[in-house]
Amino acid sequence: MKLGIVMDPIRSITPKKDSSLAMLLEASRRGAELHYFEQQHLRMLSGKAIGISTQLTVRDNYEDWFDLGQQQEVELGELDVILMRKDPPFNMEYVYTTYILDRAKLAGALVVNAPQALRDMNEKAYTGWFPECTPVTLVTRSMPEMKAFLAKHGRIVVKPLDGMGGRSIFVIQKGDNNANVILETLTDYGQRFAIAQVYIPEISAGDKRILLIDGEPVPYALARIPSPDDNRGNMVAGATTRGQPLSAADVRICEIVGPVLRDQGVLFAGLDVIGDYLTEVNVTSPTGIRELDREFGLNIAGLMFDAIEKKLR
Repeated sequence: MKLGIVMDPIRSITPKKDSSLAMLLEASRRGAELHYFEQQHLRMLSGKAIGISTQLTVRDNYEDWFDLGQQQEVELGELDVILMRKDPPFNMEYVYTTYILDRAKLAGALVVNAPQALRDMNEKAYTGWFPECTPVTLVTRSMPEMKAFLAKHGRIVVKPLDGMGGRSIFVIQKGDNNANVILETLTDYGQRFAIAQVYIPEISAGDKRILLIDGEPVPYALARIPSPDDNRGNMVAGATTRGQPLSAADVRICEIVGPVLRDQGVLFAGLDVIGDYLTEVNVTSPTGIRELDREFGLNIAGLMFDAIEKKLR
């Protein structure tokens, strides 16, 4: 297998937690030839997707996890698989990268996840496709509408549509004198869309990350439990983690969302669930593999590559 990966600089990752590294380690175990790219290594010439590939070797060592080798120019469509694992923000540079990957897909490469799906599925806004699974949610750039939403529901969570890792997530209660400045900042005085959701008290038990492989859930979720001085269930914000079996409500959400993602070419996704409610659909670079693997003796990347190999037959 000739496998390419588009990601942030590999030297900057945290190997103990990094799901992209877990995927690369599994691909290496299966004898894959690894081609490493960052966004600046990609281009399109006369409709052909081209990249400057760097030979990559990986190992499961938290202090010394990779070697970079020779570089060569390759046509991306000649690779068997390309993993698109660039972290958000989801900006126009990200979109331009998906255009190049679309040309690679048309030339024969399996792109995980499908470029069109990456463009269509904003990780916050796409919950609107599953309103039966979500808390009451508002997407708007209107500060008066957000204020009315807060007045009606009493306690809400507001966040930008293009962030990750808990950045700029606020919990606001009715009567909070900081509400105006928070909404002004998030919407840039009504010039940017943002999202508001009814606050779910069960966040105290964790923001659950459920991993889906070709529409099917891994049977355990990674609950990310906020620290005592924070509202955010994000590991980079200090949340602790605990694995747990999927609940009946988790399974129901997966049964609704999973087939839709599979049909759109999303082979690896991460659903965020608080209590019994879906809050995000993560398709760009979901994490959680290494933590669940360690706790339950799993090989989630192995399941993912089983699905990839099935598609390549």
